Amino acid sequence: MRLIFGLVFILGVALAGMAVYMTQGKIAEFQAQRDYLLKERQSMTQMADMVVVKHPLKYGERFTQSDLEVIKVQKGKLPEGAFTAISGPQGDGSAQDAAKKAAFIEGETRPRAALRSYEANEPLIATKITEPGVDAGITARLEPGMRAFTIGVNASSGVSGFLRPGDHVDVYWYGQVNGRDVAKLIESNVKLIAIDQNADADRSEETVVARNVTAEISPEQVAALTLAQSTGKIMLSLVGNVLDTSDLGTIELDRDQLLGTPEIAAAPAPKVCTIKTRKGTEVIETPIPCTN
Repeated sequence: MRLIFGLVFILGVALAGMAVYMTQGKIAEFQAQRDYLLKERQSMTQMADMVVVKHPLKYGERFTQSDLEVIKVQKGKLPEGAFTAISGPQGDGSAQDAAKKAAFIEGETRPRAALRSYEANEPLIATKITEPGVDAGITARLEPGMRAFTIGVNASSGVSGFLRPGDHVDVYWYGQVNGRDVAKLIESNVKLIAIDQNADADRSEETVVARNVTAEISPEQVAALTLAQSTGKIMLSLVGNVLDTSDLGTIELDRDQLLGTPEIAAAPAPKVCTIKTRKGTEVIETPIPCTN
Protein backbone atom coordinates (compact mmCIF):
# COMPACT_ATOMS: atom_id res chain seq x y z
CA MET A 1 0.00 0.00 0.00
CA ARG A 2 2.79 2.29 0.91
CA LEU A 3 4.48 1.42 -2.35
CA ILE A 4 1.39 2.38 -4.35
CA PHE A 5 1.02 5.61 -2.40
CA GLY A 6 4.65 6.46 -3.05
CA LEU A 7 4.33 5.80 -6.77
CA VAL A 8 1.21 7.95 -6.97
CA PHE A 9 2.96 10.75 -5.07
CA ILE A 10 6.00 10.62 -7.32
CA LEU A 11 3.78 10.60 -10.43
CA GLY A 12 1.83 13.58 -9.10
CA VAL A 13 5.00 15.56 -8.44
CA ALA A 14 6.26 14.75 -11.93
CA LEU A 15 3.00 15.83 -13.53
CA ALA A 16 2.97 19.01 -11.46
CA GLY A 17 6.53 19.80 -12.50
CA MET A 18 5.70 19.17 -16.12
CA ALA A 19 2.64 21.44 -15.83
CA VAL A 20 4.74 24.21 -14.28
CA TYR A 21 7.33 23.84 -17.03
CA MET A 22 4.71 23.97 -19.77
CA THR A 23 2.99 26.94 -18.10
CA GLN A 24 6.26 28.84 -17.88
CA GLY A 25 6.87 28.13 -21.57
CA LYS A 26 3.42 29.41 -22.51
CA ILE A 27 3.88 32.51 -20.36
CA ALA A 28 7.21 33.22 -22.02
CA GLU A 29 5.60 32.72 -25.45
CA PHE A 30 2.75 35.07 -24.58
CA GLN A 31 5.19 37.69 -23.30
CA ALA A 32 7.23 37.44 -26.50
CA GLN A 33 4.09 37.86 -28.58
CA ARG A 34 3.02 40.81 -26.44
CA ASP A 35 6.42 42.52 -26.82
CA TYR A 36 6.31 41.89 -30.58
CA LEU A 37 2.82 43.38 -30.91
CA LEU A 38 3.77 46.41 -28.82
CA LYS A 39 6.85 46.97 -30.97
CA GLU A 40 4.83 46.61 -34.17
CA ARG A 41 2.19 48.97 -32.84
CA GLN A 42 4.80 51.62 -32.11
CA SER A 43 6.23 51.29 -35.61
CA MET A 44 2.80 51.36 -37.27
CA THR A 45 1.66 54.54 -39.05
CA GLN A 46 -0.59 56.62 -36.80
CA MET A 47 -4.02 57.26 -38.28
CA ALA A 48 -6.44 60.19 -37.92
CA ASP A 49 -10.06 60.92 -38.85
CA MET A 50 -10.91 63.08 -41.85
CA VAL A 51 -14.31 64.14 -43.22
CA VAL A 52 -14.95 63.54 -46.94
CA VAL A 53 -17.97 63.93 -49.23
CA LYS A 54 -19.85 60.78 -50.17
CA HIS A 55 -20.72 61.86 -53.71
CA PRO A 56 -19.67 64.56 -56.20
CA LEU A 57 -20.74 68.14 -55.44
CA LYS A 58 -21.04 70.96 -57.96
CA TYR A 59 -20.27 74.60 -57.26
CA GLY A 60 -23.10 76.09 -55.20
CA GLU A 61 -24.66 72.70 -54.37
CA ARG A 62 -25.97 72.39 -50.80
CA PHE A 63 -25.06 69.50 -48.52
CA THR A 64 -25.90 68.29 -45.02
CA GLN A 65 -24.37 65.89 -42.51
CA SER A 66 -25.86 62.92 -44.36
CA ASP A 67 -23.72 63.78 -47.40
CA LEU A 68 -20.50 63.34 -45.41
CA GLU A 69 -18.56 60.46 -43.90
CA VAL A 70 -15.36 59.94 -41.89
CA ILE A 71 -12.37 57.97 -43.18
CA LYS A 72 -8.93 57.17 -41.77
CA VAL A 73 -5.82 58.83 -43.17
CA GLN A 74 -2.21 59.01 -42.08
CA LYS A 75 -1.79 61.33 -39.12
CA GLY A 76 -0.07 64.57 -40.07
CA LYS A 77 -1.16 64.29 -43.71
CA LEU A 78 -4.51 66.06 -43.36
CA PRO A 79 -4.91 68.99 -45.78
CA GLU A 80 -5.02 72.48 -44.30
CA GLY A 81 -8.58 73.28 -43.25
CA ALA A 82 -9.80 69.66 -43.27
CA PHE A 83 -12.41 68.55 -40.73
CA THR A 84 -11.92 65.65 -38.33
CA ALA A 85 -15.58 65.16 -37.35
CA ILE A 86 -18.94 65.59 -39.05
CA SER A 87 -20.51 67.22 -35.97
CA GLY A 88 -19.09 68.57 -32.74
CA PRO A 89 -20.17 70.32 -29.53
CA GLN A 90 -20.52 74.04 -29.11
CA GLY A 91 -19.00 75.66 -26.06
CA ASP A 92 -15.84 77.14 -24.57
CA GLY A 93 -12.31 75.86 -24.26
CA SER A 94 -11.68 72.39 -25.61
CA ALA A 95 -15.29 72.02 -26.73
CA GLN A 96 -14.91 75.11 -28.92
CA ASP A 97 -11.67 73.76 -30.34
CA ALA A 98 -13.47 70.51 -31.17
CA ALA A 99 -16.29 72.46 -32.81
CA LYS A 100 -13.81 74.20 -35.09
CA LYS A 101 -12.71 70.83 -36.43
CA ALA A 102 -16.29 69.68 -37.03
CA ALA A 103 -18.16 70.36 -40.25
CA PHE A 104 -21.40 71.03 -38.35
CA ILE A 105 -22.24 72.04 -34.80
CA GLU A 106 -24.37 69.48 -32.96
CA GLY A 107 -28.04 70.18 -33.65
CA GLU A 108 -27.32 72.24 -36.79
CA THR A 109 -29.89 71.49 -39.49
CA ARG A 110 -29.09 74.25 -41.99
CA PRO A 111 -27.13 73.08 -45.06
CA ARG A 112 -23.80 74.43 -46.20
CA ALA A 113 -22.86 75.06 -49.84
CA ALA A 114 -19.77 74.16 -51.88
CA LEU A 115 -17.63 77.04 -53.16
CA ARG A 116 -15.94 74.72 -55.68
CA SER A 117 -16.67 71.33 -57.20
CA TYR A 118 -15.89 68.16 -55.21
CA GLU A 119 -15.34 64.58 -56.29
CA ALA A 120 -16.55 61.61 -54.24
CA ASN A 121 -14.29 60.81 -51.25
CA GLU A 122 -12.53 64.18 -51.56
CA PRO A 123 -11.64 65.95 -48.27
CA LEU A 124 -14.00 68.75 -47.22
CA ILE A 125 -12.05 72.01 -46.76
CA ALA A 126 -13.27 74.83 -44.52
CA THR A 127 -12.29 77.63 -46.91
CA LYS A 128 -14.08 75.93 -49.81
CA ILE A 129 -17.56 75.83 -48.27
CA THR A 130 -19.99 78.41 -46.91
CA GLU A 131 -21.20 78.84 -43.37
CA PRO A 132 -24.42 76.97 -42.43
CA GLY A 133 -27.46 78.59 -44.04
CA VAL A 134 -25.39 80.68 -46.49
CA ASP A 135 -25.60 80.08 -50.24
CA ALA A 136 -22.57 80.21 -52.52
CA GLY A 137 -21.95 83.66 -53.94
CA ILE A 138 -19.79 86.74 -53.66
CA THR A 139 -20.80 87.50 -50.06
CA ALA A 140 -19.69 84.04 -48.98
CA ARG A 141 -16.20 84.73 -50.35
CA LEU A 142 -15.66 88.12 -48.70
CA GLU A 143 -13.38 88.25 -45.67
CA PRO A 144 -14.49 90.40 -42.69
CA GLY A 145 -13.95 94.11 -43.38
CA MET A 146 -13.49 93.63 -47.12
CA ARG A 147 -15.67 94.85 -50.01
CA ALA A 148 -16.53 93.59 -53.49
CA PHE A 149 -15.56 96.02 -56.27
CA THR A 150 -16.19 95.51 -59.98
CA ILE A 151 -13.64 96.57 -62.59
CA GLY A 152 -14.52 96.83 -66.27
CA VAL A 153 -12.02 95.00 -68.50
CA ASN A 154 -11.54 93.80 -72.06
CA ALA A 155 -9.16 91.51 -73.95
CA SER A 156 -6.14 93.79 -73.50
CA SER A 157 -6.80 95.17 -70.02
CA GLY A 158 -8.08 91.96 -68.41
CA VAL A 159 -5.36 89.42 -69.36
CA SER A 160 -7.64 88.10 -72.13
CA GLY A 161 -9.66 85.08 -70.95
CA PHE A 162 -7.13 83.64 -68.50
CA LEU A 163 -8.57 85.07 -65.29
CA ARG A 164 -10.45 82.81 -62.85
CA PRO A 165 -12.06 83.45 -59.45
CA GLY A 166 -9.36 83.06 -56.82
CA ASP A 167 -6.61 84.51 -59.03
CA HIS A 168 -4.54 87.47 -57.84
CA VAL A 169 -3.70 90.47 -60.03
CA ASP A 170 -1.69 93.67 -59.94
CA VAL A 171 -3.66 96.79 -60.92
CA TYR A 172 -2.03 99.46 -63.09
CA TRP A 173 -3.38 102.92 -63.94
CA TYR A 174 -2.70 104.60 -67.28
CA GLY A 175 -3.45 108.25 -68.00
CA GLN A 176 -2.00 111.73 -68.32
CA VAL A 177 -0.28 113.67 -65.56
CA ASN A 178 0.71 117.29 -66.34
CA GLY A 179 0.48 116.52 -70.03
CA ARG A 180 2.64 113.39 -69.79
CA ASP A 181 1.49 109.82 -70.51
CA VAL A 182 2.06 107.85 -67.27
CA ALA A 183 1.58 104.21 -66.24
CA LYS A 184 1.67 103.43 -62.51
CA LEU A 185 1.13 100.42 -60.24
CA ILE A 186 -1.65 101.42 -57.83
CA GLU A 187 -2.61 98.11 -56.16
CA SER A 188 -0.75 94.79 -55.93
CA ASN A 189 -1.82 91.19 -55.30
CA VAL A 190 -5.55 91.90 -55.40
CA LYS A 191 -7.76 88.80 -55.12
CA LEU A 192 -10.51 88.22 -57.70
CA ILE A 193 -13.71 86.63 -56.39
CA ALA A 194 -15.85 86.65 -59.55
CA ILE A 195 -15.48 86.88 -63.32
CA ASP A 196 -18.50 88.53 -64.94
CA GLN A 197 -21.37 86.99 -62.94
CA ASN A 198 -19.55 83.72 -62.21
CA ALA A 199 -17.81 83.02 -58.88
CA ASP A 200 -17.00 79.36 -59.67
CA ALA A 201 -13.23 78.87 -59.73
CA ASP A 202 -13.66 75.43 -61.37
CA ARG A 203 -15.71 76.52 -64.36
CA SER A 204 -14.69 74.47 -67.36
CA GLU A 205 -16.48 76.12 -70.25
CA GLU A 206 -14.57 77.48 -73.22
CA THR A 207 -12.37 80.46 -72.46
CA VAL A 208 -14.18 83.76 -73.05
CA VAL A 209 -13.06 87.35 -72.70
CA ALA A 210 -14.43 88.83 -69.48
CA ARG A 211 -16.23 92.14 -69.48
CA ASN A 212 -16.05 92.65 -65.72
CA VAL A 213 -14.04 91.24 -62.83
CA THR A 214 -14.96 91.59 -59.16
CA ALA A 215 -12.14 92.03 -56.66
CA GLU A 216 -11.98 91.72 -52.88
CA ILE A 217 -10.51 94.98 -51.56
CA SER A 218 -10.64 97.27 -48.54
CA PRO A 219 -12.86 100.38 -48.39
CA GLU A 220 -9.76 102.56 -48.91
CA GLN A 221 -8.91 100.61 -52.06
CA VAL A 222 -12.48 101.07 -53.28
CA ALA A 223 -11.99 104.85 -53.16
CA ALA A 224 -8.63 104.61 -54.93
CA LEU A 225 -9.89 102.37 -57.75
CA THR A 226 -13.04 104.47 -58.19
CA LEU A 227 -10.90 107.54 -58.77
CA ALA A 228 -8.52 105.58 -61.01
CA GLN A 229 -11.33 104.34 -63.27
CA SER A 230 -12.77 107.83 -63.65
CA THR A 231 -9.46 109.53 -64.50
CA GLY A 232 -7.75 106.98 -66.76
CA LYS A 233 -7.58 103.37 -67.84
CA ILE A 234 -7.19 100.29 -65.61
CA MET A 235 -4.93 97.41 -66.65
CA LEU A 236 -4.58 94.05 -64.86
CA SER A 237 -1.49 91.87 -64.62
CA LEU A 238 -1.90 88.24 -63.49
CA VAL A 239 0.20 87.23 -60.45
CA GLY A 240 1.69 83.78 -61.04
CA ASN A 241 2.27 82.83 -57.39
CA VAL A 242 -0.59 83.66 -55.03
CA LEU A 243 1.83 83.40 -52.09
CA ASP A 244 3.94 86.22 -53.54
CA THR A 245 3.40 89.05 -51.04
CA SER A 246 6.66 90.90 -51.69
CA ASP A 247 6.51 94.70 -51.65
CA LEU A 248 6.93 95.91 -55.22
CA GLY A 249 7.52 99.49 -54.13
CA THR A 250 6.67 102.42 -56.37
CA ILE A 251 6.41 101.51 -60.06
CA GLU A 252 5.77 104.49 -62.34
CA LEU A 253 6.87 105.09 -65.91
CA ASP A 254 6.21 107.91 -68.39
CA ARG A 255 6.67 107.93 -72.16
CA ASP A 256 10.02 109.74 -72.12
CA GLN A 257 11.45 107.19 -69.63
CA LEU A 258 10.12 104.32 -71.73
CA LEU A 259 11.57 105.57 -75.01
CA GLY A 260 14.72 107.05 -73.49
CA THR A 261 14.08 110.48 -75.03
CA PRO A 262 15.16 113.58 -73.11
CA GLU A 263 12.51 115.99 -72.02
CA ILE A 264 12.39 118.88 -74.51
CA ALA A 265 12.43 122.26 -72.85
CA ALA A 266 9.70 124.65 -73.86
CA ALA A 267 10.76 127.18 -76.54
CA PRO A 268 11.18 130.72 -75.21
CA ALA A 269 8.46 133.16 -76.11
CA PRO A 270 9.39 135.47 -79.03
CA LYS A 271 10.57 138.93 -78.03
CA VAL A 272 8.13 141.71 -78.82
CA CYS A 273 9.29 145.33 -79.21
CA THR A 274 6.91 148.28 -79.14
CA ILE A 275 6.97 152.06 -79.36
CA LYS A 276 4.71 154.18 -77.22
CA THR A 277 2.97 157.28 -78.51
CA ARG A 278 0.64 159.61 -76.58
CA LYS A 279 -2.56 161.04 -77.96
CA GLY A 280 -3.93 163.29 -75.32
CA THR A 281 -4.41 161.21 -72.22
CA GLU A 282 -4.26 157.90 -74.17
CA VAL A 283 -1.00 155.91 -74.54
CA ILE A 284 -0.81 153.70 -77.62
CA GLU A 285 1.77 150.86 -78.00
CA THR A 286 2.73 150.05 -81.60
CA PRO A 287 4.76 146.85 -82.39
CA ILE A 288 8.01 147.46 -84.28
CA PRO A 289 10.88 145.17 -85.43
CA CYS A 290 13.42 144.50 -82.66
CA THR A 291 16.92 145.73 -83.51
CA ASN A 292 18.81 143.57 -80.98
